Amino acid sequence: MKAKQVFISLGSNMGDKLQFLKNAIEEIRIRLGKVVKESKIYEAAAWGHTKQPNFFNQVIEIETELSPMQLLQGCLDIEKSLGRERSILWGERTIDLDILLYDGRSVQLENLSIPHPYLHLRNFVLVPLCEIAPDLIHPTIELSIRQLLERCADKLDIKAID
Repeated sequence: MKAKQVFISLGSNMGDKLQFLKNAIEEIRIRLGKVVKESKIYEAAAWGHTKQPNFFNQVIEIETELSPMQLLQGCLDIEKSLGRERSILWGERTIDLDILLYDGRSVQLENLSIPHPYLHLRNFVLVPLCEIAPDLIHPTIELSIRQLLERCADKLDIKAID
């Protein structure tokens, strides 16, 4: 089976946020596939449920042989192993892993939508994604990541921390 190109966003706003991101990337290497690229780490205000600490966010590119559902299960397992508890939608979390894009495909299943349905609406995803893959084309909107970032209405402040 040929490895698939996948982009995953990582976010943390509890505890040692930097360490949670590092631990998640190490677990991704072990469980999901080869990490090809890592964006800088960015700090951004919370999106959605806004009365909570700022997030550290990052986007990585991996090569994986896992199916979309296997990849989702792997991400959920990593979140759980790093203390993620799901209680409030868009609430505080030790780690959040979202599959943004999967090998240029659109995948619509009961509990998985790829491309991520909010990808094009969130600066905290688009800025780090644009850093590592500006010319990548969104498979359903058919615009590059750079073009999506230029058109994004989200004006929440985001800044690189490293």
